[in-house]
Amino acid sequence: MTVPDVTLREHGPALSVPLGTEAGRALAASGILQSATPDPGREGHWLLRAGSRVGAVRTPGGVVVRIRPKTPVSRLFFLLGFSLDPARAWRDSKEGTVDTGAYDDVVPALAHAVERQIDAALRQGVLQGYREIEEKALVVRGRLREAEQIRRHFGRTPPVEIGYDAYTADTDENRILRGAVERLLRLPGVPGPVRRRLAHQRVRLADAQPLIRGQELPRWQPSRLNSRYQPALRLAEAVLRGASPEHRPSGAEPLAVDGFLIDMNKLFEDFVTVGLREALREHGLTARLQDPHHLDTAGLVGMRPDLVVRTGDGRTPVAVVDAKYKVEKADGLLNADLYQALAYATVLGLPEAHLVYAAGRHPERCHEVRGTGAGQDGRGVRLYQHALDLSREPEDLLSGLRELAGKLAAPAAHP
Repeated sequence: MTVPDVTLREHGPALSVPLGTEAGRALAASGILQSATPDPGREGHWLLRAGSRVGAVRTPGGVVVRIRPKTPVSRLFFLLGFSLDPARAWRDSKEGTVDTGAYDDVVPALAHAVERQIDAALRQGVLQGYREIEEKALVVRGRLREAEQIRRHFGRTPPVEIGYDAYTADTDENRILRGAVERLLRLPGVPGPVRRRLAHQRVRLADAQPLIRGQELPRWQPSRLNSRYQPALRLAEAVLRGASPEHRPSGAEPLAVDGFLIDMNKLFEDFVTVGLREALREHGLTARLQDPHHLDTAGLVGMRPDLVVRTGDGRTPVAVVDAKYKVEKADGLLNADLYQALAYATVLGLPEAHLVYAAGRHPERCHEVRGTGAGQDGRGVRLYQHALDLSREPEDLLSGLRELAGKLAAPAAHP
């Protein structure tokens, strides 16, 4: 029996779908979904419920599971493009910062966007650079690798161990672009026209060596020479880092779940913190992302606020922010988040802390904590909850971040 593809909604209700044991176990072990359990009421079926990850994966049985986001795809890619390249998006806040075409699903839009960026990068030709080559040859070229020659070929005629610099298209930049193209060609749901264009780009990048699965991505450095490559490189790296891992249950072969996923929790956190960092520069302040601290004096309980605002010299904390991709409860209170924010403010010695949510029933709420030791103004620690509605236009989102940055900067302006 052919099992149809499965479409889930981000944080939507669980669906009962026919699924083989191997595929079900792979999904359950992967952590991709919020839950994947056998359906007790239907033999051969599994109850699947999506969490915050969106995209598409192919299970070992060949079934494709697609997870559609609540946020429109064009808006989702605006958040992604801004997080990857805030300077460019800050200048042009239109959703066209990442061209997703007319596609309204994550994988087709991603494939289209990456192919368009790569095509623009290669429009002036494939970037070439010098690469150090070490090999054995029948003639001497470049420099003789004496240690290797003696160790491997002592007292013998050629081949000789040589090293030289070659001007080649096999650069780190081209290897990353080729790796992204090949990954997209393996993804489920890439439309035929986009797949053909990706295959054409792979031919243009054929002189670059393929990436080895499991190894770290090559590290490229931004420069004047690769400036036209940079938008494509940042998006290509996002593709390669969105790869789904393999999972090895005890006593079993690895279960590979192949696909591409975006974690909306992480994407929202990146968008908020990167946006605030850029906006705070206008106030002469610095910002540290994932700033490490300890709750206790012994240094045993670690904590990492999403963003700590500091004075221009980076020494004195001014404000602390945590981003939460979740909706407030009916009463607007998320107690665990408030406790966490209070801990951040206490450790950093701040009179206030800020929580930023992806949606909320109130633009801003403030809670004054009892018994926290009043500051100079006679008040206790204040915990602010802000809502950043992702359904708003990109310019409105950026405007909201600038407004919040102004509030974060106020304590530094009026100590």
